[in-house]
Amino acid sequence: MITPATLRRTVSAALEEDAPWGDLTSTALLPASARATADLVAREPGVFSGGEVFTAAFTLTDADAVVDLHVADGDRFATGDVLASVSGAARALLTAERVALNFTQRMSGIATLTAAYVDAVDGTGVRIADTRKTTPGLREFERHAVVSGGGSNHRRTLSDAVMAKDNHLAVLRQSGRDLATALREALGRLPHTTHVVVEVDRLDQIPAVLKGGAHTVLLDNFSLADLRAAVALIGGRATAEASGGVNLDTVRRIAETGVQVISVGALTHSARALDLGLDLRVG
Repeated sequence: MITPATLRRTVSAALEEDAPWGDLTSTALLPASARATADLVAREPGVFSGGEVFTAAFTLTDADAVVDLHVADGDRFATGDVLASVSGAARALLTAERVALNFTQRMSGIATLTAAYVDAVDGTGVRIADTRKTTPGLREFERHAVVSGGGSNHRRTLSDAVMAKDNHLAVLRQSGRDLATALREALGRLPHTTHVVVEVDRLDQIPAVLKGGAHTVLLDNFSLADLRAAVALIGGRATAEASGGVNLDTVRRIAETGVQVISVGALTHSARALDLGLDLRVG
């Protein structure tokens, strides 16, 4: 969920970035009394996300602007569908247009790509999750878009869970620390609600992770055969999560190995912005 504070702060910053001293073109050419209505129209099919962000871009520019959303976040749409309409002062509408589109196109692109992954694993019970590979400053928006597409959010920040990755394990080894002991000691210091994830890239690392009491074993870049072996070795004592080498061609086969979660960085770092347009109706 996008918090109201984040919504206002992020959209306001984008509007200021795009028009730091106002919209020179609209102010110079358009009468202040001019009114307009515009429709958000899909140029291609997809899954919608970013309705409240689209709305905020216009209402923060013109408090009297009226935005009507014709679809909800998570709804699928076809080419030519009218997704939203906005009415207000023409100057303000044109000032906010690019920011509104940039956010909505980006978020709908993420939602559409996420939905493709979710559809690909349909029936397996596997959860498709995002990662922290997000655009700095836009994490809440991008994570919201993943949920719009039917995906799940991983830990939101470094403060939310313990996630020991390869570099953490390398420092432990260099320090002469035993992984299982280090995990047990950490769990003893942390609140009992803290989730602990440990990333491994070899089967022989898994016993120590389980002995240490980790809640999730993140299986990074495992072959399909090794994923099946890892799931059997974990035996339900922790959640088995797969990552690395995941794309729309491989995700179904990965899901069928028995893992419970597949995390996909591409959902946020490689999603293409969807083609949406704002068609103006003057009057």
